[in-house]
Amino acid sequence: MSLHNELGHWGESMAAAYLRDQHYAIIERDWRSGHRDIDIVAVDGNQLVFVEVKTRRNHNSGHPLDAIDAEKMNNLRQAIHHYVKSHNESRSYRLDFITVIGTEFELPEIKHYKDVML
Repeated sequence: MSLHNELGHWGESMAAAYLRDQHYAIIERDWRSGHRDIDIVAVDGNQLVFVEVKTRRNHNSGHPLDAIDAEKMNNLRQAIHHYVKSHNESRSYRLDFITVIGTEFELPEIKHYKDVML
């Protein structure tokens, strides 16, 4: 696994742990629909939450959210739509972003952006 993929996997693990600490139930990780994916699918109360995680080693490489462009948002919309349809979901849902900055050798900086507009 490349260093980039290892960092991303670690960031997703940190985000999942954070969500569990916030009393979210994790129901899927790395769900795929063709070449589109959803990093984490969780439940917060009665609401389904789709979570996109962006990880960086430090602040020098720009803000993690800068990596979410129009194409990424379109792919997320399509993946979420497919997930809801294929799982026959009737719950309300939202999209959240979580950014993780750091490495496995330090306490990461985690920020949670709730209910990002689809």
